[in-house]
Amino acid sequence: MIRAFKMSVDMSMRSISSKQKCFKPWSYIPNGIMPIFWRVVYWTSQFLTWILLPFMQSYARSGGFSITGKIKTALIENAIYYGTYLLIFGAFLIYVAVNPNFNLQWNQLQTIGIAAANTWGLFLLVLLLGYGLVEIPRSHWNGAKRGYLLMKTYFKAAKLTTEKADAEENLEDIMEEVRKVSESIKYNHPLRKCVDTILKKCPTEYQERMGRNMDDYEDFDERQNSYPSEKSLVKLHKQVIYSVQRHRRTQVQWQILLEQAFYLEDVAKNETSATRQFVHTFHSQEPENKIIQYFYTPTVEWYWECLLRPWFYRVLAVVLATFSVIVVWSECTFFSTKPVLSLFAVFIQLAEKTYNYIYIEMACFLTIFFLSICVYSTVFRIRVFNYYYLASHHQTDAYSLLFSGMLFCRLTPPLCLNFLGLTHMDATISHKNTQPTAYTSIMGSMRVLSFIADGFYIYYPMLVVILCIATYFSLGTRCLNLLGFQQFMGDSEMTSDLIDEGKELIRREKRKRQRQEEGENRRREWKERYGNRDDSTRNRAVHTDQKESSFTETNANRPLSKYTRSNGRTERDRIELLQDAEPLDFNADSVNDDPLESDSGRYQPGGRYLSMSRSKIFDDV
Repeated sequence: MIRAFKMSVDMSMRSISSKQKCFKPWSYIPNGIMPIFWRVVYWTSQFLTWILLPFMQSYARSGGFSITGKIKTALIENAIYYGTYLLIFGAFLIYVAVNPNFNLQWNQLQTIGIAAANTWGLFLLVLLLGYGLVEIPRSHWNGAKRGYLLMKTYFKAAKLTTEKADAEENLEDIMEEVRKVSESIKYNHPLRKCVDTILKKCPTEYQERMGRNMDDYEDFDERQNSYPSEKSLVKLHKQVIYSVQRHRRTQVQWQILLEQAFYLEDVAKNETSATRQFVHTFHSQEPENKIIQYFYTPTVEWYWECLLRPWFYRVLAVVLATFSVIVVWSECTFFSTKPVLSLFAVFIQLAEKTYNYIYIEMACFLTIFFLSICVYSTVFRIRVFNYYYLASHHQTDAYSLLFSGMLFCRLTPPLCLNFLGLTHMDATISHKNTQPTAYTSIMGSMRVLSFIADGFYIYYPMLVVILCIATYFSLGTRCLNLLGFQQFMGDSEMTSDLIDEGKELIRREKRKRQRQEEGENRRREWKERYGNRDDSTRNRAVHTDQKESSFTETNANRPLSKYTRSNGRTERDRIELLQDAEPLDFNADSVNDDPLESDSGRYQPGGRYLSMSRSKIFDDV
């Protein structure tokens, strides 16, 4: 992104009339450097997105137990993927060969490959841009509505509870299969190492449970039992990795969602506070920075959360909406050069006339920065069931991270190409005989394929208007809701039911946490109030035990000496056992205090057990 606006600045400075004197700015980049940078960046990103990252995706999802096995699985899974690319390239090659207007040269073939990649990237770019141009300003505007955010949080809680229960059930089923496999494959089986690898990926509580039920001393009999194959263990290993990751992710997301719901409820309560002091229902579990605590006092927090933040979000939403309108207008009119209708092109040309280099840099930077936010933020919002999903707090699996990396690499070149078109720095758009930019010199002349250069690249971005209208009226959300995928819609009965369910779940979790904190406070108060008394009582008991222990050791020849030990703790345990464990006679009319009255000292005729008196145990000592 930074290279793009640097390149645009370079182009703008070169196109300035030589009649007026132009001073070289301090950040001017000499000739020959930017083409090298762009060549490295472009071909590296293309290698990543089309070859390496798809291979790493298959490698990450593979359930193989060795590096060789994972590589083999990744190559097999990507055979169709790479074959599709070869088929597309062959189709373009045949088109160029059949057309008599073209000569088969390496530069032209390279341009055709670049055009194919940029066409696919521009198709994705317009789809993501149309959603981000509307959703980003609207999300900030709705961020100023406390009631809206709280209702949406309740809705998310209800949906996440269902997903969490599904993840727990799926994990239980997978762990049951792992238990059966672990019990069938014994310690001396050739596949036992694979089973141990699977067990290491399981949660700790399941590992302990399976370890207690396993008998390692039993040999396996290949003739009597049917054992799973290595292929089935690879499949089970893959399922274990996915189910454990999903279960951990839902648990973390549930805790984060609870904190968010409690915070929004605290904001709603503190809005009517007369003291203007922000009071939290629960204290933060993470230690806060002392500098933040010093400046971000409860009073400052109340003014920011309850008074200033909503207005800040509204102003920011208006600014973002203004930028979105400018982008939509420029996307629909950037093909017009006489007159120049694209607002971004007008801003750059005005800066060229006044030789304001700083203004050119800021205009280019803000333009491509806003375009990048609209496109890349949509990538973070995309969720394709549980197949692709970017989760916060480091809970995204490797496959989704690699998939997002592929999207970023594919979207960067067409994003820069679209930026050059909006600012009329591309000679294909401006139709000016000027020196090409560094990016254009790497891309080559797109006029090799006239139907792409003069048709698709110019008129396809106009589709962003239709996508913005569809996003504004939430047509995609309504379609998903009709198909059975619950989406947050204020006028839907299903949404109201899920909001009520989520509110009850949050209330239940809040009561549970309040009871836990009350119990911890009572234990803390009891320890502070009676801690010294308990310590003194404990010291007296230890001193008494030591005296009794030393007294008993002097009578080692008595019949009771078989219970004595040199260890003071064992002696203390024996004395406590004699003091606490007293069998009582609940059937006798009276209790005989003398245990030597009967022959056994413990049993009387008639089946009655008599109690032992503490005062006469050591009478003979």
